[in-house]
Amino acid sequence: MKRILLGGLLLLLQGCASYQEESDFVTSQVCEGSSDLPSVLAVQFEPVQDEQLLNEALGEPEKGMLCQGKVYVSKSDSEVKIYRAWNSTNPNSRYGKWWAFNKPDGSVAQYREDYEICYQWSPLDKMVSCTLKPDTKIVVGNGQSAKCSEYLTYPVSAKQQVYIINAPDAVLNCTEYDGVLSWKSSLQ
Repeated sequence: MKRILLGGLLLLLQGCASYQEESDFVTSQVCEGSSDLPSVLAVQFEPVQDEQLLNEALGEPEKGMLCQGKVYVSKSDSEVKIYRAWNSTNPNSRYGKWWAFNKPDGSVAQYREDYEICYQWSPLDKMVSCTLKPDTKIVVGNGQSAKCSEYLTYPVSAKQQVYIINAPDAVLNCTEYDGVLSWKSSLQ
């Protein structure tokens, strides 16, 4: 009986050690890309320290948000165009927290993967393009992995994302666009 209990305890401990190794793997995930701004944009911003804002933008593995980031403030003479794909069934999502420096292009599926946008979060049927107001604080970083379902998990991404805490007050000169169906052969 002692041998059975000892064997069971040994198996239990081995299982816990195995679980710990898997857990450590998830938390030690490596981020891709860089939170440094490209030179064409770097002249429009100053790096600043704001740990609270940075921590609001960072997410845990498989939870989305940013994997890594840096805080910047737009210069008083800056004119930076930013883009956001959003959900027309939720008008409040027009000015959400997640933006990009690049206009959405290519397939919707690739855009979702590049920016870790689960299908449950948005159909991505609208886009808004705005100018970031001068003296606005943002976080720039690369996407954290996102688990959308048992069958779909987006990995970390090297694509830069822009996190804006209060976008309605941070943008101006906005233009809205509708998504349209456009089909291309997958053989191209």
